[in-house]
Amino acid sequence: MNYETPRTLITRWGNELDPEHVLPEYPRPQLVRESYQNLNGYWDYAVTDSEQTPDTYDGRILVPFSPEAPLSGVNRQVQPDEWLHYRRTFRLDETVLAGRSGTDFAGHLLLHFGAVDQICRVYVNGQEAGSHTGGYLPFTLDITDLVSEGDNVLTLSVRDFSDASYHTKGKQSLERGGMWYTAQSGIWQTVWLERVPETYITALRMDPDYDGAALGLKILTNTDRSVPARVTVTLHGERKVSRILYTGKAAKIPLPDFQSWSPENPVLYDLEIRTAEDRVTSYFGMRKVEVKKDARGILRFFLNGRPYLHNGVLDQGYWPDGLYTAPADEAFVHDICEVKKLGFNMLRKHIKIEPDRWYYHCDRLGMLVWQDMVCGGRTYPYWYATIMPSVFPWTARVFRDHNYKRYSRQDRAGREEFLQETRQTICLLYDHPSIVAWVPFNEGWGQFDASRVTALVRKLDPSRLIDEASGWFDQRGGDMYSMHNYFRGIHVRPKKDRVLALTEFGGYSYRDPEHSMFGKVYGYKKFDVPEKLSEALARYWRRQLIPGVKNGMGASVYTQVSDVEEEVNGLLTYDRAEVKVIAGIMGEVNREYREAFEKAVSSNKAAETFRKPLD
Repeated sequence: MNYETPRTLITRWGNELDPEHVLPEYPRPQLVRESYQNLNGYWDYAVTDSEQTPDTYDGRILVPFSPEAPLSGVNRQVQPDEWLHYRRTFRLDETVLAGRSGTDFAGHLLLHFGAVDQICRVYVNGQEAGSHTGGYLPFTLDITDLVSEGDNVLTLSVRDFSDASYHTKGKQSLERGGMWYTAQSGIWQTVWLERVPETYITALRMDPDYDGAALGLKILTNTDRSVPARVTVTLHGERKVSRILYTGKAAKIPLPDFQSWSPENPVLYDLEIRTAEDRVTSYFGMRKVEVKKDARGILRFFLNGRPYLHNGVLDQGYWPDGLYTAPADEAFVHDICEVKKLGFNMLRKHIKIEPDRWYYHCDRLGMLVWQDMVCGGRTYPYWYATIMPSVFPWTARVFRDHNYKRYSRQDRAGREEFLQETRQTICLLYDHPSIVAWVPFNEGWGQFDASRVTALVRKLDPSRLIDEASGWFDQRGGDMYSMHNYFRGIHVRPKKDRVLALTEFGGYSYRDPEHSMFGKVYGYKKFDVPEKLSEALARYWRRQLIPGVKNGMGASVYTQVSDVEEEVNGLLTYDRAEVKVIAGIMGEVNREYREAFEKAVSSNKAAETFRKPLD
């Protein structure tokens, strides 16, 4: 356990936070309605040893920040044997009252939770509205019959086992330190209300048919009855096509002469869908990702029919004042834009699922995303999962992952929960054009049956890339031969079946004393000034990455976007106040990296199509 007293760091957005307007932006940009009431703000809270709703509360908490986060105003670590209780009173505002007839709603009133960590039960006016397990995924409750005309009381009882059980936990740890971070609990994404009609649109399934110049679209509703829907596609306000489709049925919308989506040109088409009762707006991007041979016969990642280098950064998604919760929507934009300014085009979202608005900003700003599934399982064996594969990397290429206990996956309920959450994650994020790869497992943390899981992911989404087992414990599946390398030189040789990808490297550390939480430093190579850090990174790029692209390096992921607690290996400080590398140096070596890749894949010889067959 780390006993050093941390220094409180507050971001500039945290300092400017208005408690009356906390994260007020519409939380679901790909399915927008006019009816929307935000329930963020001050709630009552209590921590007890019982699930029973308390008679009195301990104080106020600023939702959606967890009690462990400074911005919550609580600053208390909830333990696995404790219950966290919430209470607030609300009245329905005009946006959700529209369409009301007397004391009855014309349709349904839905209560949405972006995420509640980890297990919760919800009550409205003393009556149970529903429950949910899983700290990273949204859920919705129909509370139409539970609300009254005046004041309504919303209460929650939450329990979070954190890393003391097999449930999904990510990098949270009750005994934080090093690469494991402060555990957080309870509500950590926006809570909101929405009024919908009797028959309403619940989701869209959008499949860009790049080669066929069309958008595949399926409109899902809350009933099995198929109804007509007017679909209108516009670009920059100009209508491109309008069609009548039927809900529940897959269809194609032709888009002749469409504009491609890419990080360099993140074109998004607007979408409006109207039924007799409902209206939603959305957006989509036209792009295609695949594995093919380049002109020299080497396997590469392709984007929109051309070889494309994925030059990425590992993104933990932690904030010093909000932990899992960004202090403002603008904070998301800041991180994405700073990474782009340094010459990167991809973020690997590491062991966390972000609010939908983060992916929206990646879509509109032009940032590729590799999305990790969130790990679970019991305590990971440090020697087997970390030391051995780091020091003796070849050993991790021969072990199979069917020994559940060895990988801390002895609980069948935990394995089934992971499979279900994998399905839900893909369903939730499927329509975002920025997401180009799924990463089911990382470094053996709770890994099991990776070949079977990869087959499931491929079935659910055949349109994206898969990094089956990032780092080590490779089961010879997926689209990439995935390596983590922090301590040795890289020996790149073309692979016959998959693209070679350096999916974690670097971790070079520099502690900025004015913007660090701890005096202790966790990282790999350590530097005392930004100039030395930047020069070392430039040497690594020129000696390792740039020569590697000739022999098949298709992707790289530098560790990491920002410092997190005592892990000071970020390109940015933890509070995002400073960029720790010299932008000109990073921009230059990333330009050289791209040019070396373009030279390596260029030839007059036509590229051959390749796709590894499914197991």
